Amino acid sequence: MRTLHTAPLLRRTPDGEPVPGQAVLVGGDRVEAVGPLAELSETYAGVRVRRWPGVLGPGLLHDGPLPSAPTPRERVYALLRTGVTAVLAEHLADPVLRAAVDRSDLLVLPAAVAPTLRPGGRADLAVHDANGACLVTVVAGRIAHRRA
Repeated sequence: MRTLHTAPLLRRTPDGEPVPGQAVLVGGDRVEAVGPLAELSETYAGVRVRRWPGVLGPGLLHDGPLPSAPTPRERVYALLRTGVTAVLAEHLADPVLRAAVDRSDLLVLPAAVAPTLRPGGRADLAVHDANGACLVTVVAGRIAHRRA
């Protein structure tokens, strides 16, 4: 099912200039389009729309060891709560931790790559509030974290 994700502001890259009135169309685990909300709403009439408060942007890359927690699953969830959707393979030597990461669908990268929202790219998104707290994390097109 296609979903149109939108927020008051959208960034295509983590450091990009936030732009108002934009949206991301997600189909399955891929970004199908990024552009003006009005245009995408008209082109894809009837598609499910998720309106989030804050700033919508690409999921983040975690480039260090995973946070400490009692279980591997909790270590992964600690990342999801911050908007992380990708980790570096070098920090996943423990097979149990690697399995937890794989189950969560986090993207495992061999080297650091700047995340970006672009058509054809994997649908990894995050929404952060004005204070930088993560409100929503979308991993491969599905909501993996949502702050109550």
